[in-house]
Amino acid sequence: MANVTNPILPGFNPDPSICRVGDDYYIATSTFEWYPGVQIHHSKDLANWQLIKRPLERADQLDMRGDVDSGGVWAPCLTYVDGLFWLIYTDMKRHHGSYKDALNYVVTSPTIDGDWSAGTFINGAGFDPSLFHDDDGKKWFVQMIWDHRTRPNLFAGIVIQQFDPKTRQLTGTRKTIYQGTDLALTEGAHIYKKNGYYYLLTAEGGTGFDHACTLARSKNLFGPYETHPEKHILTAKDTPAHPIQRAGHGDLVETPDGRTYLVHLMGRPISQKRRSVLGRETSIQECEWRADDWLYVKNGPLPSVEVDVPGTPNPNTHMQTHNYTFKADLPLDFQWLRTPEPEKIFQVTDGVLRLYGRQSIGSPFEQALVARRQTHFNYRAETELAFSPTDEREMAGITAYYGQKAHYYLAVTATSDGRRELLIMNVAADNPTGRTSFPADPIQIPNQGKIRLAITIQNERLQFSYAQEGEKFTNIGQDFDATILSDEASVSCGGGCFTGAFVGMAAQDINGMGKPADFTYFKYEPLGE
Repeated sequence: MANVTNPILPGFNPDPSICRVGDDYYIATSTFEWYPGVQIHHSKDLANWQLIKRPLERADQLDMRGDVDSGGVWAPCLTYVDGLFWLIYTDMKRHHGSYKDALNYVVTSPTIDGDWSAGTFINGAGFDPSLFHDDDGKKWFVQMIWDHRTRPNLFAGIVIQQFDPKTRQLTGTRKTIYQGTDLALTEGAHIYKKNGYYYLLTAEGGTGFDHACTLARSKNLFGPYETHPEKHILTAKDTPAHPIQRAGHGDLVETPDGRTYLVHLMGRPISQKRRSVLGRETSIQECEWRADDWLYVKNGPLPSVEVDVPGTPNPNTHMQTHNYTFKADLPLDFQWLRTPEPEKIFQVTDGVLRLYGRQSIGSPFEQALVARRQTHFNYRAETELAFSPTDEREMAGITAYYGQKAHYYLAVTATSDGRRELLIMNVAADNPTGRTSFPADPIQIPNQGKIRLAITIQNERLQFSYAQEGEKFTNIGQDFDATILSDEASVSCGGGCFTGAFVGMAAQDINGMGKPADFTYFKYEPLGE
């Protein structure tokens, strides 16, 4: 037994759902508009976690072309029963304004790392769905339901309906079983059965600084459910100086020896602006069942930074430098945006990642942008690029990216008469025009030869640098505000922003001709916390 330091999944890894199969633990987290969909991490001891699979990797499972920023895959639920892994998820097409176009699906697989089934559509009535497998063999689909009329709330309660595993469709009548507490915004529901009670765990207060995990119980699956005597079993909403903020949206798991743990999302804001530059992350808390048959978070409801778990964490894992080379496949740490047809935007061959320039950076349909999560407050990323643009509509380079209205981009491009240059571009949510800004003078570079590009982020500051062949790196432009790459800054998503900062490689050909750009390596180096 040893202490693990939260978060256990640093960087953009929100809305965790956990299940145990024998001695193996699996956590599934939301991926929103990033493809393939749903991250699944594996552990043997709750201390050391490894990304092993993103199961939504085909068009018959997920196609997010056109999905808005912070749309796509919301809040998956991963369970295992009847010899199958069951994954329930939402593809959120629109989340602005009064309406939510939330399409809910189910996929299954006998193995966690195999090919998962095609997605079966379930409904579009709400989001954050989960699947409860009762001990009588029946299965129940649980979700929040959305009421665009606000009668009385947009978040209109938690509903349940029987799920037929053969047809993979809902059957019978849908019933509202819980309206939530005065904290409201009740979502993220999971049901568990223990000691003759059905326990209903929900997320409340929204995913910002008022977030919380709320527990309720009933002797009957359909209620009525009584709320926990402490109401919220986990929250940091009343303690703004606590190092773990935004704590909520959780799921429970039991170890083989009967200990209970809660995994939950969290954020770590920095600077006076309180911006979570690493996005929403996943933490773990130990819980205890007391004589009143209620579950309590140990030392709660405040989340603990250090938690006793069965395993001993490897102290070297988090600070490891990653030197990515491009051999047969894209390294697992990388994702792209929205499309189930990656062959149209990139190819890995002969030690090169070739990006085919597509639509503009920030396009919600098809753009060539391949990136990995920012998982450290301080890091340096570097890549090498061979690219010969002929005009200003062809560009490729390195980007620190949150979304179409929040990113920095250092690109190799060209003037209208074909002279190659380096150009910094920036889009920030607080820009009243919504247009790209060019905060530094372009730098002319030779028309031939590879060029190395780098980004260094140190807490709230971002600096670009570059090096021509055979030369040392030189800074370009000023120090920029890295905190615009956060949920709290990117308010222009409309109805909330929920992802996290990425760093990676991009290419655009707005002429529509698919101009290729070749990247020979990508390095991600933590610089200490």
